[in-house]
Formats: sequence, structure tokens, C-alpha cells
Amino acid sequence: MKLILLTALWLCLSISVRCDDDSEEATVTEELDESAPENPEEIVYVSPTPKGHIYFAEHFDVPEEFEAKWVRSQAKKDGADEEIAKYDGKWAVEGLLKDGLKGDLGLVLKSKAKHAAISASLDRPFMFTNKPLIVQYDVTFQNGQECGGAYIKLLTQETGMRLSQFTDKTPYTIMFGPDKCGNDHKLHFIFQHKNPKDGSYSEKHAKKPSTRLDEYFKDGKPHLYTLMIHPDNTFDVSVDYKIVNKGTLLEDFSPPVNPPAEIDDPEDSKPDDWDEREKIADPDAKKPDDWDEDEPEQIPDADATKPDGWLDDEPEMIPDPSAEKPEDWDEDMDGTWEAPLINNPSCESAPGCGPWKAPMKANPKFKGKWRAPMIDNPNYRGRWRPRRIPNPDFFEDKHPFNMASIGAIGLELWSMSDNILFDNFIITDDKTVSEQWAAETFDLKRNLVDRDQESVVQRLMNYTNKNPWLWAVYVIVVGLPLVLIFTFCCNSQEKQDAARAALAKKTDDAVEDDEGAEEAVQNEEESEAVPQLEGDDEEVKDDDDDDADAKEGDEVEEVEEDAERLEDAPASEEPVVEKGTRRRVRKD
Repeated sequence: MKLILLTALWLCLSISVRCDDDSEEATVTEELDESAPENPEEIVYVSPTPKGHIYFAEHFDVPEEFEAKWVRSQAKKDGADEEIAKYDGKWAVEGLLKDGLKGDLGLVLKSKAKHAAISASLDRPFMFTNKPLIVQYDVTFQNGQECGGAYIKLLTQETGMRLSQFTDKTPYTIMFGPDKCGNDHKLHFIFQHKNPKDGSYSEKHAKKPSTRLDEYFKDGKPHLYTLMIHPDNTFDVSVDYKIVNKGTLLEDFSPPVNPPAEIDDPEDSKPDDWDEREKIADPDAKKPDDWDEDEPEQIPDADATKPDGWLDDEPEMIPDPSAEKPEDWDEDMDGTWEAPLINNPSCESAPGCGPWKAPMKANPKFKGKWRAPMIDNPNYRGRWRPRRIPNPDFFEDKHPFNMASIGAIGLELWSMSDNILFDNFIITDDKTVSEQWAAETFDLKRNLVDRDQESVVQRLMNYTNKNPWLWAVYVIVVGLPLVLIFTFCCNSQEKQDAARAALAKKTDDAVEDDEGAEEAVQNEEESEAVPQLEGDDEEVKDDDDDDADAKEGDEVEEVEEDAERLEDAPASEEPVVEKGTRRRVRKD
């Protein structure tokens, strides 16, 4: 006990010293850095400065720079109704509606059910040579998403590019980002592949991610989308640093980059005598003479009889006698009024009403329409397939990574939800650059959102992990009282057991076994009823003695000694019963 108290005292002194040291450190810090935030848990955001090999970077924190850099489309969408053809969706630069960092702004799509397009030129074109392409940005569906996209397009570098005429027909090299309509959740990665034979472009769609995407559209949190394409034709797509899709440009896209080497001959046709039937009706089979196809499947039961009491003259339904014609009933317009029909009350107690008909039963003569049995077709030649010929359009592009150069980035969207926030665009060829950019932007934003949504227990655990010395406080505040209570209870129980043992030694009362308590009480009652012992006429036998062949002389001697003790004892004194024994008198 003293050791426990000394240990607790030592922990208290250690924590006190620790707290004093922290206080001194905090005081020094406050004196050295007057610009430090008052709340040590406050997340401070500073607009990041692009560093490294960067082709494009945008944080939207300076509205003036945004207006000078980005161009809103003034075009109209081809093939759409005049009322909705114009790209007149509203864009704005503002912060998150909830849990936003101070000074952190983003590009927000403010309107819904409208076409909206906006774009900006890259600082310098990205050319697909020997360095990877890394595209990264974050999206927040502040009001969820019913139907619409939040993807970006990396526009193909062209001479005389006019961003003010940006539409869905504007050539692009890559389209990447989330899209949803109803229960169809997508994360697009589409690239335009150039046919090396004729120079035409065609879309190649990446396979669908294997993970669920629905939570990203409805939780209202920022999510970071990253696409990496490597010169070895591999790619990976990640959301919040977790890879959700990966593969190669040669194998994991539809339609495939390279067409098949052989195709079906379009001019080949199936011969007229080609028989694809595996089974045919037996031409030699004939319908049996006794086969009657006119027999019905069911016939009336000839053995059935009409039940007694059947009311043939009573109809099952009768007009309702209590019904009355409505006052506004016009016979010229509505016709002759008839009372509605109800069940005939006379039929309730009868087996039935109306004309009686015998019930139907299966016809034993019914066989149905006769059909010849099926046999193997002797002329069967299998399923016909056209012959294979070399594909005249075949080519093999082993380096689909070599795509068309990228000159601009744009968003061309239609959405049924508003207040979609885009932020922190970056295009680079260095993974460390994109990770550092996310650490200075997205990570701070997400940490604030998660902190505001976490419970009190989670906050306490996070704070404790940052200050491990608090675990000692928890041990003393929670653990020490439990140890003291346990120690007190154990000591009290030991003292009670010792007191009972001492009391048992000081008294001459009988002490019963735990297992034989009831037997001891019964033995005491039988001992009171023992009659006066006389000579050798009685003998006593111990029931607990397992030796049934004990000598009779020894038993008689033991009984005589007990009898003398009973005669000398006072009348009010009960005979002594040994622990765990039972005595019984047997007469010869």
C-alpha cells in the first residue's frame, strides 16, 4: 500500500514539473513570436507559392488575378434548344459556405440547369515526352450532386486558340474528374488517341474504378482528385491519396488503343445449305391411331350430385333494396338508374344459389396436340462463322502516352446542383511538387472540416497524441482510484476471513463443513434422540467409515465410551458432533 502511494506521489511531481516546463516554454514562445495565433489549435492558411517544375497552378485566393487569367465562354452549344444553348452559367470566386479557412477561396459554379464553361491557358504547354503528367485539384459538392459533372478538360494546344469560344466541341487531350447522374457514379479518365494511319482521333475510356464513389458526391467534404500518367504507359487515379484505379493505356481502356490484327470478313455469307439445327423432328414418326387431339383437358364430374338445399331459383346477386336514386340523376344524360347489386341474403345459409353445375375434373383421355419426337440432325454442321481476314485498319501503337500537347485547362459543365467549389488546380511532372501543393492547401482545408465534425472523444484523443505526457494524468485520475478501491476491498475481505478463523478457534461450538452443512444439522437432531445405551446390546457405526469389515469389539468399545460421556454431561448440554460426521445406533 505504501509503495502504491509513493508511486502516485512521484507521478504527480513528475507531471507538475512537466506542466511547469510547458508553461515556461509557452511563455518564451509568446515573447519571441507575438504574431502567433491566440488559439494554438487554429489552422492558419497562407496562399501557397508554386515551387518546382509547374505548368499551371491556381488557388483562386486573389480575385483580381483570377479575372485576368480565366476566360468565361461566350459561345453557344450546338444542337441544343435556343433557350439553353448559351453558356450563361454563373461563376464566382468565394470561400466554402461551411468550415472554410480564412483567406482560402475557390471557383464556385453558382447556377444549376445551365451550361457553364470557363478556361485558362497554361503557363507553358505540356508536351508528352519522357516525363509524367500529374493533374490535381479538389472539389466540394456543398449541396450534394443530383446529376452533373465536376470534371476538367485539358485542351489540346492549337494555334489561334480562342478560349471565349470554348464549347463541348473544342478539341481536348484528356478529360478527368467525377461525374454522376442518378445511381451512376463515375470518375472519368478519357484521352484522345490519334490514329497513326489516318490521323483521326477517338476517345478511349478507362475501366471503372473498383471502389465505391457515391460518398464523395454527398458528404459535403472537399475531396482531392489526382491523375498520374507515366511515360511507360501506366496510370493511376487517386482520391484523397488513395488509389482507386490503375492500369495501362494499352490494356485497360475501351475501345482498346490498338485494333485487332484480324477481323470477320464482311463479304463472307452463310451458305444456303448450311444447317445450324442440332435437333430435328423425327420425319419417320407417325401419330398413333388412338391419339385424339379433340379431347378436352377437363370434363364435368359425372359422379357429382347437387347438394341438398341448393336454391336453384335464387340468384347469387340481387339489387340493393335500400338504395335510392340520387336526386341529381338525369336519365337523359346518365341513362336508366339501376340499384347496385349485393349478395343475396337467402344464399348465406344455403349450400349455393342459381343453376347448379357439376364441378370439373381432369379428363383421363386427354393427350393434347401430337408432336413428333426430336432426334439428332444428321445434317447438323454447327454454328456458322464468317472467315477471318487481316484487318486492313490494323496498326500497333506501343506508346499511346505520346498524346497531343496540352495548352489550356477548362471546365465545361451542366449540373442540376449548384455551389460546386473547385480549388487548387496544379499541373506538373513532379510528384513531390503536387504533394507539397496539396499539403499547403487541401490538407489544411480537410483537417479543419474533419476537426469541426469530430466528436469530443476524438478531439481529446488527438490532443493527447500531440501531448503524450497527458497519459500519465489519465493513469492517476482514472487508474489510481481503481487500484485503491481494489486494494481496499481485498484487504477488507482478508481481514473478515481472518476474524472468522480466530473466532472459530476460541469457541467450542461445532463448525460445519461447506459441503456437509445440512448433514451436520441432521446429525445433531439424531444425536438428541439417541436412547440410553446398555452393555453390548447396541453398537455404533460411523457412516463415513468406508471399511465395512471393522471388528465388532472395537465398535462396542467406542459406543461404551460415548455412552459414559453422555451420562456425565449436563441435561441441557448437547452432545458434541465431530466435524463432517454422522452417528447412527443399530440394534442387533
